[in-house]
Amino acid sequence: MQKINRLCSVLGLSVSLALIPVSAYADATPLIRAMSAENSGEMPSLAPLLEKVVPAVVNISVNGKKSLRNDIMEIPEQFRFFFPEMPRERSFKALGSGVIIDAAKGTVITNYHVVDGADEIKVTLHDGRVIKAKKIGEDQQTDIAVLELEKKDNLTAIPFSNSDKLRVGDFVIAIGNPFGLGQTVTSGIVSALGRSGLNIENYENFIQTDAAINSGNSGGALLNLRGELVGINTAILGKAGGNIGIGFAIPANMVKSTTDQLIKHGKVKRGMLGILGTEVTEDLARNFDYKNVNGAFVNEVMKGSAAEKAGIKSGDILTSIDGSPISSFGQLRAKIATLGAGTKIRLGIFRDGKNSEVEVVLDSSSESGGTVSRSASPLFEGATLGTNSDDDKGGVVVKSVAADSPAENLGLKKGDIIVEVNKKEVKSVDDLEGALKEKDSFIALRIIRGSAVIYITRSF
Repeated sequence: MQKINRLCSVLGLSVSLALIPVSAYADATPLIRAMSAENSGEMPSLAPLLEKVVPAVVNISVNGKKSLRNDIMEIPEQFRFFFPEMPRERSFKALGSGVIIDAAKGTVITNYHVVDGADEIKVTLHDGRVIKAKKIGEDQQTDIAVLELEKKDNLTAIPFSNSDKLRVGDFVIAIGNPFGLGQTVTSGIVSALGRSGLNIENYENFIQTDAAINSGNSGGALLNLRGELVGINTAILGKAGGNIGIGFAIPANMVKSTTDQLIKHGKVKRGMLGILGTEVTEDLARNFDYKNVNGAFVNEVMKGSAAEKAGIKSGDILTSIDGSPISSFGQLRAKIATLGAGTKIRLGIFRDGKNSEVEVVLDSSSESGGTVSRSASPLFEGATLGTNSDDDKGGVVVKSVAADSPAENLGLKKGDIIVEVNKKEVKSVDDLEGALKEKDSFIALRIIRGSAVIYITRSF
C-alpha cells in the first residue's frame, strides 16, 4: 500500500520524509522559445530561465525540540512514585526548502512542518551565504509558515502566479533540497488539480505533479515556464518517502492569501461561509438532475451565517467561486478557509435545474452558528457548539459535526456535552475557547455522551 509522506528530512527522529507538489502555467511559449535554437545557435535549454529564479529558492535547516508527551505517559499523580521520570522532549534537526517572495523585506515562505518546533532556523542561499531567520507567522491547517531573514542584502524573489489558471498538462519545474544534497531542479507536468481527501492537512486543494520530488523538497518552489510561483511542494505518495511520480503542492493563490494574513496579523483570520455539505456523487447528481459530479452539495445552512444571508439553501450545489469551477466540497472548504473574514466572493449555484450566482460576504470563523474560532483550537473546526441549557449538566453541547472535519477526526459526536478541558470546568462556549487558547502539548476533554462519561485525549 502506498503511503503519503511529508517532504521534510528529519534527522535524529524516526520521522518521515515529505510530500511535494507541482504546478505550471498554460502558456508553452517560453518552452518553445527555450527549445528553439535556430535564432541563437545555442542548445535548447531551460537554463536561462533557471538562472533567474534559482537564487530565490533556499535551503532551510532547523534545530529544535519535540514533545514526547502522550496518553501512556499521563500517569495518575498517586502512582508516579513507582515509575521513573520519563523524558518529555527530544532534540531534533530537520532539512527543508523555502522560497523568497519579498527581496526587500527578506520574506521567505516554507511549510509549517519544516519549521514546527524550531528553536533555531538557518537559511542557506544559492550563493552559499548562511543567514539566520525568525518565524513571523505560521498556520498548521494549511501547512504554511512565513520567515524573515536577518540580513536582506542582494536577495532575489519569485513572483506569484494565478494558480486558478493552471490546467492539467501545463509544464512545471520543481526546485528544492532533496535529501540535503543541495539545490536540485526537476521538471514535469500538472497531473491533476483540486486533490483533496488525502488527510495530509486540514485544508486540501492540492496540485498533483509528476515532477520528481523527494524528501527535503518540502517548502520548495513549483514554477511555471515564466518563472512564476504556482505552488509550494508539500508531500509525495510513495514507499518510504521515495518518488514514484505522484507529488502534491499547495496552490499559489492559497499560499498567497494565507501568507498575506500571516504577515499582516501574525495569524490567519479565516472566512466562514456557514454550511455543512458533502461531495457530489453520481447518485446525488442524478437525483437532483445535475449533469456532472463536480461541485459541493449543501446539506445544511447555519442560521445567521453568511450563506443564509446570501440566500444559499440546503439542496443547492455550489459550482464556482469567483468564476473558477469548484471540483469538490474539499476544494471549496480549503478556498474559503484561506480567505479572510469580510472577503466578498461570487458563488455559482445550481438549483432546480438552473444556474445562478450570488454574492457572499464571509463571516469570521467565530461568528457563524456558534462555531468555535480556529484561533482557539483548529481541532474543533467543523463543529457547531452551544452552551448547554440543561442546568444539571452545564457545559458545551456539540450541535453538529461536519463529515471529514478536524472535529470528527478528534472524535466528537453530535449530542456530546463537553464539561472539562484539562481538568478545568467549562460552562459556556466562551469558557471552552478560553481553555483552548492556553498553550499545551496535550488536551483532555471530559465528555458526557448519553449516560456515559468519556475522555478524548490528543497529544501535539
